[in-house]
Amino acid sequence: MRIERRLHQPRWLSVAVPIGSLGVAFLGVAIVLAATGHEPIKTFRELIDAAFIADGALSASLTTATPLLFTGLAAAVAFRIRLFNIGGEGQLYFGAIGAAAAALLLNGQSTFVLIVAMCVSGAASGAAWALIPGLLRAYLSTNEIITSLMLNYVAGLLLNYLIFDSQSYWRDTSSPEAKVFPQGKTLPTEADWPTSMLGSVVIPLGFLLAIALAGVLWVLYSRTRFGFEAQVIGDSPRAAQYAGMSTRRKILAVMCLSGAIAGIGGASQDGDFRHQLDARGLQQPGYGYSGIVVAALARYNPFAVVLVALLLGGLQNAGYTLQGPDFPSGLTGVMQGMILFAALGGELLVRYRFRFGWSARRAAAAEAAR
Repeated sequence: MRIERRLHQPRWLSVAVPIGSLGVAFLGVAIVLAATGHEPIKTFRELIDAAFIADGALSASLTTATPLLFTGLAAAVAFRIRLFNIGGEGQLYFGAIGAAAAALLLNGQSTFVLIVAMCVSGAASGAAWALIPGLLRAYLSTNEIITSLMLNYVAGLLLNYLIFDSQSYWRDTSSPEAKVFPQGKTLPTEADWPTSMLGSVVIPLGFLLAIALAGVLWVLYSRTRFGFEAQVIGDSPRAAQYAGMSTRRKILAVMCLSGAIAGIGGASQDGDFRHQLDARGLQQPGYGYSGIVVAALARYNPFAVVLVALLLGGLQNAGYTLQGPDFPSGLTGVMQGMILFAALGGELLVRYRFRFGWSARRAAAAEAAR
């Protein structure tokens, strides 16, 4: 057997490999279920029903998928030029902090003004936090994986400090109960983001905004000079430098763009769902880390990120709904892990091909003859 890098990647592989990866992941989960005494077909049927079919299931899945969509897009933007932004979690926290501050400062303004201000402030806060690992990578060649990951913990500690360990602007101190049980200030009613209805399905504004961002990112990366230069830098930084492209500026721009998208996701958490700066609620789900899974499985395609975020959001929602004595509580986590490993393994088939038997021997002999 011989492994060769593909000189040309057929388009059908971009569709077949993700579908095949999902099939392999679900097969692995079926084996785990059977080994633990659960009927795979029945369990999968219950998962699909609880995620997308039952009354209110799709609305709940859209709620769960919205933050995954933002962090998935944030990760995909950076990964496209081989920048590994693992800091979407912290950037989402900072987006929530900035959006809450804007909503509280502009209390009394119209809903439209508050939504725009929350998005702008959230995007700016997330971009500023992402700029730190960007500067370190661009000017000091520091590994952005480590710096962006460590900054997640710094952002989490700062978020806790604002609500639990200080009398900050974000903390509610207006009642004796709030002084004993720390919590964020409730945002003005005008800061509640409206929802849309599609039949009986409730669609959060943040989900629609994320879909619009996916379209903008697709145009940016496939139809503009910015996208072309980003692709060249990702494929060959030396060739980009030889062609006169500014690698440092592109790194900073992409990291800021990635952080801004995650920051808008934090603003969506404030406006769509929590209506306050909720330190505990933001940190428990691990939205930023799940977004990496979403981006990897979608192969960094913005529109595929939408579909994968909805799939994983549905799985998480089904896990919350079905959790009980007859349903393994860790099943959804196992499924996400298997989907990620299958997606990464499938990436090998996209980039490389396998030769077996006499064809591999002839190829090896031809290379040795050179």
